Amino acid sequence: MRISAEAYLAEEAIAGRRHEFLNGAIIAMAGASARHNLIAANVMRALGNALAAGPCRVLGSDQRVRIGLSDAYLYPDVTVVCASPRFADDRPASLLNPSLVVEVLSPSTVDHDRGAKLAHYRRLPSLGEILLIEPNERRLEVYRRLASGQWLITDVLDGAVELESVGASLSLDEVYAKTVGLPLDAAE
Repeated sequence: MRISAEAYLAEEAIAGRRHEFLNGAIIAMAGASARHNLIAANVMRALGNALAAGPCRVLGSDQRVRIGLSDAYLYPDVTVVCASPRFADDRPASLLNPSLVVEVLSPSTVDHDRGAKLAHYRRLPSLGEILLIEPNERRLEVYRRLASGQWLITDVLDGAVELESVGASLSLDEVYAKTVGLPLDAAE
């Protein structure tokens, strides 16, 4: 059943859990594993430290992002905004102008994350990069918007990734710190 963005926002304001809104459908957010949560926390900490002296702000998974061109509402695992933040809606407010979004992939949602969700993110004019993180292997995928408007996809398997949109470097060692010994994420 398709609903309006206004109906979604009214429901989300009173819901006990977070939901995303894509193509007129409400999508419940599943709980995350310890590995997923630790990777997201590692990224937040590393980016927060790297960007502490500049204008960029690092926000967690409760920050909703609105993609106005497609009327979608998404909750990235980590969001960075470097310009003066602009918001719409309320309870919670939806960020309109992120510079970078980070998604820690989940086996049960990987097709959705790389498909419809990624396509919606790419419609955000402010977004310079999208970082997708594999939880079960040391691999990052960086989607970078070029000056031409095209997107360049880069796999990072070792070392570090330069996040040009926010002026920071993020090493795989930082991303995957202390994940040894945690159970691998399994498809549900």
